[in-house]
Amino acid sequence: MEKVAYLGPKATFCDLAATKLFDNSERVAYGTIPECIDAAGKNEVDFAVVPLENALEGSVNITMDYLIHEVRVPIVAEFSSPIRQHLMMHPDNAGRIGEIERIYSHSHAIAQCHKYLHGELKGVRCENTTSTAFAAQYVSKHPEEVTAAIANEMAAREYGLTIVKPDIHDYAHNHTRFVVLSHKPIGERLDGLVRKGEKTTVMVMLPADHAGALHQVLSAFSWRKLNLSKIESRPLKTGLGNYFFIIDIDQLMDDILLPGAIAEMEALGCKVNVMGSYYSY
Repeated sequence: MEKVAYLGPKATFCDLAATKLFDNSERVAYGTIPECIDAAGKNEVDFAVVPLENALEGSVNITMDYLIHEVRVPIVAEFSSPIRQHLMMHPDNAGRIGEIERIYSHSHAIAQCHKYLHGELKGVRCENTTSTAFAAQYVSKHPEEVTAAIANEMAAREYGLTIVKPDIHDYAHNHTRFVVLSHKPIGERLDGLVRKGEKTTVMVMLPADHAGALHQVLSAFSWRKLNLSKIESRPLKTGLGNYFFIIDIDQLMDDILLPGAIAEMEALGCKVNVMGSYYSY
C-alpha cells in the first residue's frame, strides 16, 4: 500500500486533503511541513501533501522556501480545498466562552479569523501551534484550562471538542491550495477527481546587474501567448535586494512553447528550475 505524508496530527486540513486525494492509501502524519517534504525527498513515503497557498493569507512561505533551498521534490498535482474555521472548546468548558483565557491554532488560521477574534474576543491571547489539529488536541487534553482552538469540523470530532462558534473565518471564499510532492509520477491515481486545470511552476533567478531582465522574462511568455496565473518574488537569502521569482504557467510542459521560453530566459543569463508540471484538482 502506498504511503502518503501529511502535516499532522490527525484531522488537520492537510489530512482532509490527503484523505480526498488518496483515500485508499496509508496516511502518515508528520509534525512539520519540512518533515513531510523530507519524507518524500528520501522516498520514505510515496507522496507528500503540503499546503502551498491560502486565498486570504497568500503563500505558505515555509513550503516554498524549503522546496527551493533545501529539498527539491517535484510537484505532481495540486488540490484546492475550501477552508472553514470553527472555534471549539472542551465539552466541560463549552458554556464558558466569555471566560476563554487563551486561543490556540496555526498562525494562518488565527490570521484568517482576525475580524472575529478582534471583535468578539478582543484581548484574549492567541498562541501559534504547528497545526490546527495540534491546537485541538491540546485543548482536548487540558480540560482544566479554559482555552479554545481554531480548527476544522473533523478535528472537533477526532478530539471530542464542542464547536462553540462555527465559521469564524473572515471571508466565505477561503480556500487553500495543497500540492502533492513526489519523485514518482502521479499516473492515474487521481482520475476519479475532476480536473480543473493544468500548470507548470518554474523558479527563475534573474542575472545580476541586468537592467530590464524581469521585463524580458515576462516577454518570453507574453509573445508565446502563455498565460501566467501567478508571479511571486521570494528572497534568495544571500543579502538584501536578492530575489528569485516563482511563476505559475497555465499549461503543461510541451515540446515547443515552454522549452522555448525557458531557453530564451537562460540565454538572458537567468537560472531556471522547473518545479513541476501537473494537473489541478
